[in-house]
Amino acid sequence: MKRLGILNSEIAKVLADLGHTDTVVIGDAGLPVPEGVVKIDLALTPGMPSFQEVVRAVADDMVIEKVTIASEIKDANPSQHEFITTFFDQERQYVTHEEFKKLTRNAKAIIRTGETTAYSNCILQSGVFF
Repeated sequence: MKRLGILNSEIAKVLADLGHTDTVVIGDAGLPVPEGVVKIDLALTPGMPSFQEVVRAVADDMVIEKVTIASEIKDANPSQHEFITTFFDQERQYVTHEEFKKLTRNAKAIIRTGETTAYSNCILQSGVFF
């Protein structure tokens, strides 16, 4: 049994298999999952687990070089936008929500949270630790 880090076996495997520039999406309960992309569904009830809880756990176990978010988050969900901008010091990229959904097609996995606030989604691009 693992002592530290992500205990969820599906998430741990995805993170272990990432290469440089591969992406993982952390999404709210309503984010569509494109055909062919692995969905890891953590949603239990509305709000549980939260977007922020899952982001923190994944970020503790992943080398992240860039974060992509929908530009609409700035006005539609300022508290989540503030969380992302203060939590991540990595490069941030803003795209429209429609472009965001297109980018999810290339993700290694989408981790679905129980979050029910608008635009609580991010794409984490893998970096390297060396």
